[in-house]
Amino acid sequence: MASDFKIGGTLVKKGERKKIQLAVSHLYDGTDLSIPVEVIRGNEDGPVLFISAAVHGDEINGTEIISRILKSRSLKKINGTLITVPVVNVFGFNMLSRYLPDRRDLNRSFPGSKNGSLASRLANIFMNEIVKKSTHGIDLHTGAIHRTNLPQIRACMSNAETQRLAFDFGVPVILNSNIRDGSLREAARRKKIPMLLFEGGEALRFNEKVIEIGFNGCLSVMQSIGMLPKKKHSKRKEVFVSGGSQWLRAPVSGLVRTLKNLGTRIKEGESLGVITDQFGKTQGEIIAPFEGIIIGQLKLPLVNSGDALYHVAGFHNTKKVHKTIEKIEQDIFQCFYD
Repeated sequence: MASDFKIGGTLVKKGERKKIQLAVSHLYDGTDLSIPVEVIRGNEDGPVLFISAAVHGDEINGTEIISRILKSRSLKKINGTLITVPVVNVFGFNMLSRYLPDRRDLNRSFPGSKNGSLASRLANIFMNEIVKKSTHGIDLHTGAIHRTNLPQIRACMSNAETQRLAFDFGVPVILNSNIRDGSLREAARRKKIPMLLFEGGEALRFNEKVIEIGFNGCLSVMQSIGMLPKKKHSKRKEVFVSGGSQWLRAPVSGLVRTLKNLGTRIKEGESLGVITDQFGKTQGEIIAPFEGIIIGQLKLPLVNSGDALYHVAGFHNTKKVHKTIEKIEQDIFQCFYD
């Protein structure tokens, strides 16, 4: 880690903590718009980790996770540099929208270009000012609008360092997820920067369970890379890598009555839900094609034929995965009353 560290032209010295407004563009009325960044540098050299949220502007659980990290007393013991970006897509965040004003998806616009579309320019700024200056990264997401996700890590498990961090994050479910062209993960991979994507909860909502899991997971990664001291006698949490996942889609249009919920263990041939017309007459049924765990679910009961309803992940031992998920949920519930 270089002694001279700058973000957006602002110098952050060792032992300093600074808030920076990273200039992006301006609104129609001339109001400046910028990406909020807070940088914390330790007194000693070490890794440079970025933690980002709201790349999709309506996915705000991650914003709260970063807020809690910044309040953590653990940061007094930091080595290296932590770069926090609670809102990347400031346009979408202010409009309660996943997208940018040009209707582009920022997470399909990396690495971007300084002369491209608005999305491309924003991606280019984030790559040059944040990602390229980092050694590791964590990007925080939720499900899209009207969808909720079980807390999970998506990572390219063929990379040894990324795999290690995925296990150290500590959520039970890991998807060995293919990297999409234009995604932040793909752009980071090309720069040889190990990066995790955390998914959990739904858009435009805070979910306390997800926030707590994400907060603990980020601190665990910070300990894993030597940014924070490791806890004595800490026990590594049991995690499981999915052998594959599939979205189950509505066979017909209508109203969905769900029979199974997020985190549930399902068996092949089991009914997950029934689709009726507005008079209550059954039109179709959603049947599990294999044994697995529900890791994503549509929350809107009104569906068209072909809409994605349930995201199901397969595992070698689904019974064990389900027990681990239940144990984590019980532990988090209990902590509110201790």
